[in-house]
Amino acid sequence: MSKSYGFIEITGVVAAIDALDIMCKTADVELSSWERKLGGRLVTIIVEGDVAAVTEAVEAAVAGGIKKPANYAVIANPHEEIVRIVELSARRWKSLKNGENEETEG
Repeated sequence: MSKSYGFIEITGVVAAIDALDIMCKTADVELSSWERKLGGRLVTIIVEGDVAAVTEAVEAAVAGGIKKPANYAVIANPHEEIVRIVELSARRWKSLKNGENEETEG
C-alpha cells in the first residue's frame, strides 16, 4: 500500500470535526494531523491511507459536510518533503496533546 494524504481546509472547528467524522466513517483512513490558523477559524485536517480510501473519504466530506471546504486535495504517493511536513505537524500536535512545550521540539 502506498501512502496518500487527504487535506480538507475548512472554516470552523465544528465543521472540521464533522468532516473528519465523515472521512473516518466512510473509508479506512486515519487522522495524521490537524492545524488551526486564525484562532481556529481556519482548520486543516490531514488524513492518510491508501489512495482509493483517501479519495473516497475526502469526496464524502466535501459532499456531506455541514460546510463546504475552502480547499481540499488528495496527494497520492507524496514526495518525501510532503511526508516530512506532515510528520512535523503531527509531532507538534502530539506534543501539545501530551502537554509538552512546543519550543522543546528540535
